[in-house]
Amino acid sequence: MSTPGAPPAQRARAGESPIFARAYDMTIWLIPTISSFPKEQRFRLAARLESSLFAFHDCILHAARGRDTQLELSSADIELERMRFYLRLAQELHFLSFKQYEHATRLCNEVGRLLGGWQKKQTTFTPDQTSGARGDRQ
Repeated sequence: MSTPGAPPAQRARAGESPIFARAYDMTIWLIPTISSFPKEQRFRLAARLESSLFAFHDCILHAARGRDTQLELSSADIELERMRFYLRLAQELHFLSFKQYEHATRLCNEVGRLLGGWQKKQTTFTPDQTSGARGDRQ
């Protein structure tokens, strides 16, 4: 099931979607990282970053389990952009080192690619997406 010394992605449950595994990895890395922000920023920037992180996870969970997948994936994309902004701000304010920022950016980019693939798959497989448009042209 779970290997104690394995990286977080390898500890993910069998059959878990890659986006959930990578979002989990990002969460496991980011929470302790932002807890080292200066005290006055833990209730400002760190709180917003953490809120976006959990909102992102909520959105992808709702997309996987809910009916309005497109809307939830769009909301997840917005939360991911918010996280990118907050991370960039944290680096410029010297709350994150450049190496930490690089790592966070790599995680965000990887999750973003997975999210984009999911969005593309949803638009490709939406039933009767183009048939209605053709019927209107007649």
